[in-house]
Order: sequence, then structure tokens, then C-alpha cells
Amino acid sequence: MNKKKLIENIRTQLTNDLDVLKQAAKATYEAATHEESKPENEYDTRGLEASYLAGAQAKRIAEIEELLVIFKHVDIKDFGPNDKINSTALVEVESNGKHSFFFIMAKGGGLSISYEGRTIQVITPSSPLGEALQDLKVGGIAVVENGDQFREYEVLNIW
Repeated sequence: MNKKKLIENIRTQLTNDLDVLKQAAKATYEAATHEESKPENEYDTRGLEASYLAGAQAKRIAEIEELLVIFKHVDIKDFGPNDKINSTALVEVESNGKHSFFFIMAKGGGLSISYEGRTIQVITPSSPLGEALQDLKVGGIAVVENGDQFREYEVLNIW
């Protein structure tokens, strides 16, 4: 798999998400500062709620902008079957008969993208699965504890 194209697709998705979020933040800010948002009584919190939402949207905008910088300047390493999994590894795993693809990055965990007909999820090395995958090679087994259950992921491919 071409990880440079994958990163380009991730950056495109983030840019699109950023554009939508900026439009929503602008509308929320306008709602928060609009004449009709002034409280009619001591229990009317529309303006306050809109300002909280605007603040959360501004924070999310900053997070996406940071991710765009990270994905623009990331040093991509190519991995082979004998290399240990580390940051920028694209990993195919099998768990309970299901194949999944994970792209390990320092930031951006939880982001999912459809690429070449596959869903690829970004995970961080500090996530439970990311931590379990660290330093494994093809054929290795990552074990993730979830409450009182354990889930095994067999490493099938590393790019």
C-alpha cells in the first residue's frame, strides 16, 4: 500500500472536515452573539450554551489544524515483514476472522478513512491496541484487555 497516498487522502479528509467545522463555528458564533441570544430571564441559557459550543468548535479546529501540520511533515518509514511495528506503520491484523487495518501515528487516533476499498483507522502508540502492537512483527499476536475479556490480534502485514 502506498502510505504517501494514504496520508494525502487523510489530509484531504481533514481539510474537508476543517472547512465544514469552520462554517459551523462561524454560525455558532453568530448565534451566540446575536441579539436574540440575550437571556430573557435568569433561566435562559441559550447564549451561554452557544458560547460553550463555539469554544468547543474552536478547540476542535485547532486540533485539526495541528493534525494537518503533523500529517504534512511526517517522516514515513517503510516496514517489511521482519521489521518491528512502530510509528507510521500500516498494519493489517486479523481478530475473530475479521481483517482490520490500522495506521499508527503519534496523534490523530480515532480518525477513520476509506482507502483502496478498505477502512483504515488511525491509532496512537498509547492506545491499548497501539501499545499491544508495538515492536511486534508479522505473525505476532497482540493481546488487548477490555474489562474482563481479552482480544487477540494476529499481525498479517506491515507496510
